[in-house]
Amino acid sequence: MDKSKRPFHKSKRSFHRRLPPIGSGDRIDYRNMSLINQFISEQGKILSRRVNRLTLKQQRLITIAIKQARILSSLPFLNNEKQFERTGSITRTTGPRTRNK
Repeated sequence: MDKSKRPFHKSKRSFHRRLPPIGSGDRIDYRNMSLINQFISEQGKILSRRVNRLTLKQQRLITIAIKQARILSSLPFLNNEKQFERTGSITRTTGPRTRNK
């Protein structure tokens, strides 16, 4: 039997599912800043569910908690520290502009 006529077989390889980083005793709340900061990138963005290894319900609760903390000014909307760090000098390629009459 050639490969094109063979039925599709799922891989028998088992994978180890990692446990989510939030324990059952942890309360997902906008006041729990130590927990919320784990799920925010350096730029201040909410990390995806795949990166966080959270369930859908936990990701929704984390997102709501982060948004509530931002609205109440416990957490900044953006983290602009990286924006002002320039790695090199910027050279201008064009000369001064002149008006054409």
